Amino acid sequence: MHEGSCIDRLPFRSLLSDEEISEVKGHSNLIRYRKKDIIFRQDTRTSHIMLVLSGLVKIFKEGRNERTIILKLSAPGEFIGLLSVIGDQIYQYSASAVEDTEVCMIDFNVFKNLITGNGKFAFEITRVVSRGGLFIFDRLMSQSLKQLPGRIADVLLYFSTDIYNSTTFDFPLTRRELAELAGTTKESFIRTLSEFKNDKIISLEGSSVEIVSMDIVKTLSQLG
Repeated sequence: MHEGSCIDRLPFRSLLSDEEISEVKGHSNLIRYRKKDIIFRQDTRTSHIMLVLSGLVKIFKEGRNERTIILKLSAPGEFIGLLSVIGDQIYQYSASAVEDTEVCMIDFNVFKNLITGNGKFAFEITRVVSRGGLFIFDRLMSQSLKQLPGRIADVLLYFSTDIYNSTTFDFPLTRRELAELAGTTKESFIRTLSEFKNDKIISLEGSSVEIVSMDIVKTLSQLG
């Protein structure tokens, strides 16, 4: 179904001319995904620029022996797959819907024309791509260099500050997926999370979390 209105939430829309907006609207579609649906698969060919309108998207890298690393979660207003679409013709990672999700699909050639013809818009998109790459770089460094408590603290801070902007939230992922986000095993993640609860750093009931001592969580993250 063609729904040009989905482009109304395009980041940096104010930098586009009426003609450019009209062109994008004529080549964009709103696609709805159910929870756990695959949006795109690693090692497949890129085709569209994708913008999350609602829901939550898991970006993950699949390796050998069914090992998976969750690189990040993308919330409404964020592009997904931009690193691969602009940098390569093949997706270097996969994306799936964590919950029911709406995505605006924009024709790549139209988006490319915006970048080549509108310098201010191109600069802002370059900043988005750079921040995305640096974020993934920092995540992988955290998984490689930090001890387990520091990595679990990073996960808590990620949901609290980047995703929900609250000290109280529900984990949207399974314990296994949370472990993949932290770069550890499910058993180690659960054990460390229980230690945080016993030490009254967090309050935990099922998937519902409250960060009781943000200072301690930040200190654990900083010390690694």
